[in-house]
Amino acid sequence: MLISHGARMTFDRFSRLASIPALMFCALLYTAAAVQAASITLLRDADIEQGLSRLAAPVLQAAGLNAKRVRVLAVNDSQFNAFVLDSRTIFLHSGLILKSTSPEMLQAVIAHEAAHISNGHLARRMQNMRSAGSAAGLGLALAALAAASGSPEAAAGIAIGSQTSALRGFLSHTRAEESSADRAAASYLRAAGINPQGLVDVHQLFAGQEVLSAAHQDPYMRSHPLSRDRIRAAKAFVAATGAAPHPNPQADYWFARLRGKLSGFTRAPKWSLRRATDESHKDIQLMREAIAHHRRRNLSKALRAINAALAIRPNDAYYHDLKGQILFEHRNWNAAKNSLARAVQLVPSDALLLASYGRAQLAAGAPREALKTMEKSRNLDFRNTLLLRDMSQAYAKTGQNGMAAVVTAERYALAGRLDDAGLHAKRATALLPRGSATWRRAQDVLVAYEQSQKRKRR
Repeated sequence: MLISHGARMTFDRFSRLASIPALMFCALLYTAAAVQAASITLLRDADIEQGLSRLAAPVLQAAGLNAKRVRVLAVNDSQFNAFVLDSRTIFLHSGLILKSTSPEMLQAVIAHEAAHISNGHLARRMQNMRSAGSAAGLGLALAALAAASGSPEAAAGIAIGSQTSALRGFLSHTRAEESSADRAAASYLRAAGINPQGLVDVHQLFAGQEVLSAAHQDPYMRSHPLSRDRIRAAKAFVAATGAAPHPNPQADYWFARLRGKLSGFTRAPKWSLRRATDESHKDIQLMREAIAHHRRRNLSKALRAINAALAIRPNDAYYHDLKGQILFEHRNWNAAKNSLARAVQLVPSDALLLASYGRAQLAAGAPREALKTMEKSRNLDFRNTLLLRDMSQAYAKTGQNGMAAVVTAERYALAGRLDDAGLHAKRATALLPRGSATWRRAQDVLVAYEQSQKRKRR
């Protein structure tokens, strides 16, 4: 289920589609100032991330990376762009996913970004961040790095933001480095048995950017070699490779599915219903129809479509998740809880599925059971601010006001709202046992708040 932590869309839950601020705990590397400014927004959905993971796995393995440790996340941005900030996460813009026309194109971009990780380019980027002239200049990059890595060791409470221009500057790599990544990407695709024509197709999409002024070009275009040179090099590689590998039906399926899910929640329901009939996979067609009817608030048609998809794939956790979302957003709490319980039973270690199940348990009047589920989710993924909001409600309903205050403080810190975070951290330290682990968590946020106040007075 697509998760939104902050932005509002048509429905409360799939208002879950947009914005998770990528502001996270960065004392690990720097104790820079916390500033409230622009942030990366991530599109968190278990189904979409499953599709990206399946497409990325053979590429990452060919690059010598652990496919279970390197995550591919979607960024809520219509630009045709992708980037890496650390060795554990590849970011793809939603615009890139929706504008790509084949799984090979998406895999070519993943291969290029994986090359930056494998070839050690990140060390130079980290040096560039250390050389930045101000906290704002390196803030967003560090925040996104920590948010994506989910490192539990990172000290809590230092939320760092920056302006978009800072991120663009950070991504201005040398063109020699980008050409090197292209060459490595081509070799990864060949080793993974993926048609390298995707690399050519990606570069051809970029080609139109070259006629635009720098102000209107995607940052990715401005920092990379000219597309005509990249197209020439990619075509030469394709010619030297020989016969193209056969298409992978599984890659085609997951590519269609993640694009269908993403477009279903970001484009007009009328558009989705018109285009769904062109879908070659019947279950994906039904999924797209279910989302469109749901967004039109037609519960009976939405359930009919998702139940038909489940008849085709009865053990698909992510279709059970979507059904749970539809029921939840129509306030059918117990039915939603049952559907999400089935999703978690099928995939018990998915943090997003667990968070959704915990939310349904809470809505259905079972806060103690919800807390157990939510703690499991939080241990797997600390960045989910919507989960922290739900946890604070569950703690309050079970009379644990100190815990409610500390998770609320952490949620505000993640969002860069340190004044609010400090207020709740003070309350938490007064309520929690002094010296306990949770008291220390509140103290971490409080220290970050106090440091931000000192900077304001300078």
